[in-house]
Amino acid sequence: MTTRLTVAVLGGGSFGTAIANIISHNQHKTYLWMRLAERAAACESARENIHYLPGYRLADNLIITADLVTAVSESDLVFVSIPSHSFRAVTRSISTLLRPDAIVVSTAKGIEPKGFTLMSQILEQELPNHPIGVLSGPNFAKEIVKQQQTGTVIASESERVINCVQQTLCSATFRVYANHDRYGVELGGALKNIYAIICGMAAALGAGQNTQAMLLTRSLAEMGRFAHIMGANPMTFLGLAGVGDLILTCTSDLSRNYRVGFALGQGKPLEEIVAALGQVAEGINTLKQVKQKADELGVYMPLVSGLHGILFEHKAIAEVARSLMLGEQNTDVDYMGV
Repeated sequence: MTTRLTVAVLGGGSFGTAIANIISHNQHKTYLWMRLAERAAACESARENIHYLPGYRLADNLIITADLVTAVSESDLVFVSIPSHSFRAVTRSISTLLRPDAIVVSTAKGIEPKGFTLMSQILEQELPNHPIGVLSGPNFAKEIVKQQQTGTVIASESERVINCVQQTLCSATFRVYANHDRYGVELGGALKNIYAIICGMAAALGAGQNTQAMLLTRSLAEMGRFAHIMGANPMTFLGLAGVGDLILTCTSDLSRNYRVGFALGQGKPLEEIVAALGQVAEGINTLKQVKQKADELGVYMPLVSGLHGILFEHKAIAEVARSLMLGEQNTDVDYMGV
């Protein structure tokens, strides 16, 4: 029988709410922390996250609170489901509240501009004495709360972290796979958001299935090439957190980044799209960081360069598409025989 734990999920967005609901249904004492007290109170009363997951009743035993001390101080396991721009501040605020043996896991998919820092690296910096991990995969929250079959990945160097998260989250509809390449899993989760914008844009422009298949496959090649240079294992990108997440995010309008790309393809200005979205589309910020790092390291990433040209260098979509098709014809598969 699985040990009953106390778990905190920090962040009242769609994914944080969805995993808190799973954990609560698995009979662990579960806190869902939200920054705004009035929003936490409304969700606690209605048993529903009306802002992010309207229409789905939350587990009766899920505790929704804006009290960070209460949520964190007695928890064995803490998930940080905060957008990348606020991730460090929230992590720093819990550093003195955590139990000495608490496990901390990031679910955020983004990159902090300063030092090209991934979210679990922020955990390392701010919480140096705690075992950490990354949860990432093809996981739309709306499908998770509908109890549709879903797989995800827990990545950590620590077997204790992997075992704890697997036992806490696993259910009849949510399966958790293990990976020890934390950096690769996390990098895949961040990078795929860029390519979701590209695929959304292509769909709006009427691209056929040939084009979408080429974009998906060349996106995967770029991700693996960049990850290899950054020290990750390119084979990680053949798993759920790589190609799995890429396929999901690049082919569905449930993806915020795909919707951004689709609107761009319709000719709408980026500022208007972001304002209308009402949620964070991490791919836009990630694009800037990856383009800068790729240029710095000399990594060949034509899709990243092309999208950057459209969004930030005032290049026409048709011009970029033509240059991509007439550019260097690279090898199909890197790392053959590696």
